[in-house]
Amino acid sequence: MHSPSPQLLRALRTSILHTPRSTPTAFSIPSTLTSCTITTNTAIPSTHRNYSSVIRPARMIPRSHAHKPVSHDRGPESKEDTQTNFDALNVLGNIPAPTTAIDACLDSGFHLNNGVKVSNGDGLLLVGGEAFAWRPWKAVGAENDRGAKDAMLNAKGQFELDESVWGILNLVWPKPDMLILGVGGSMFPLSPETRRHINSLGIRVDVLDTRNAAAQFNLLATERGVTEIAAAMIPIGWKARPL
Repeated sequence: MHSPSPQLLRALRTSILHTPRSTPTAFSIPSTLTSCTITTNTAIPSTHRNYSSVIRPARMIPRSHAHKPVSHDRGPESKEDTQTNFDALNVLGNIPAPTTAIDACLDSGFHLNNGVKVSNGDGLLLVGGEAFAWRPWKAVGAENDRGAKDAMLNAKGQFELDESVWGILNLVWPKPDMLILGVGGSMFPLSPETRRHINSLGIRVDVLDTRNAAAQFNLLATERGVTEIAAAMIPIGWKARPL
């Protein structure tokens, strides 16, 4: 029996490396050579190994099985004595409220911090640390209070008052820097004429509904003092007629 030539054996080895794994593998030898059966080795070079059976996806842990945090803090609870006291950041906490601070807004009046009660449907004027009952609708000259209150709105639905109702602002000295105007239970824009007259006295004006105006006055009067902040309030029970 003739042995295969080196060239033929080299060709057979190349075919074996590129042939799918199977045992045994038969090859046909040309008729000039004696037929033989070559069995491939089950081991293949490392460069042709299939790693699909070795590499597996990471095991996913269900959310219900994950460890729950002990607390909602970002880290362990601090035991230091130098923690920030946010209550100490209130710079107005130790400043007493002014005696004319508004404790309650009623439908027919107001309760002040000093025990004074303004009732009977009167408004409230706070200037220079003093409280005055205020009825600006009387300047309109209507037959009854209800009609007078409605008359405080002009044809455009703007809150407009006669210049005579601001007479005390002409007399007081020093004049306040800002006037907070509460226009009742609802919000209405201030007419340009009324705003222009108040500004001509050197006083800025901020218009709010009465509840928010009272809160704004309490804050600013505590921070800046009652000599710089004045307030004019209409009772929250006042409601204008639909135009």
